[in-house]
Amino acid sequence: MSDAAAWDARYAGGVFAFGESPNRHLAAQDWRLRAGMRALALGDGEGRNGVWLAGQGLEVTSVDWSAAGLAKADALAEARGVGLRTVVADLVGWEWPVGAFDLVAWIFMHLPPEDRAVVAAGAVAALAPGGLLVLEGFTPAQEGRRSGGPRDPSLLWSATLVREHFAGLEVLECLEGTVMLDEGPKHQGPAEVVRAVLRK
Repeated sequence: MSDAAAWDARYAGGVFAFGESPNRHLAAQDWRLRAGMRALALGDGEGRNGVWLAGQGLEVTSVDWSAAGLAKADALAEARGVGLRTVVADLVGWEWPVGAFDLVAWIFMHLPPEDRAVVAAGAVAALAPGGLLVLEGFTPAQEGRRSGGPRDPSLLWSATLVREHFAGLEVLECLEGTVMLDEGPKHQGPAEVVRAVLRK
């Protein structure tokens, strides 16, 4: 089964794997947002972050390789009365729009190192000057915790990796530590994460 098919299976059914509310780190950036900003939500799955951004008045594109997840994202957007553009694509081979977004949300998207480098370069290219990248990911300290995240340590983030992959961006925030996750059935409890905000 391909990775996309595995996520389709995870997103099947009515329960939202990671809830319908936005990621707390992303939501905490609400003061940085303005209506009309163009946002790109990467690996947006069932749409909780993209739909929230659209509710803040942003023009949002949500990209994920799971058609099942994005079908739920479309339904969530319709239920909330907001517009959302969804794109089913593998970000490694996606044709990134250059300079097209004022915000890129990279929330709990964990990729193999070579793919991560490709997608990070695409995300930087997609940002307009002054654009923001908001990222949250699990760190190696998450090992053994039951609050989510990949088991393969090569997929995990760190503050060092954030600074390496986005070396051309200005670091506004970049912190590692413990947070309490309450994001649907798949993200519950104490978690070890890195949270970053960067600007082009």
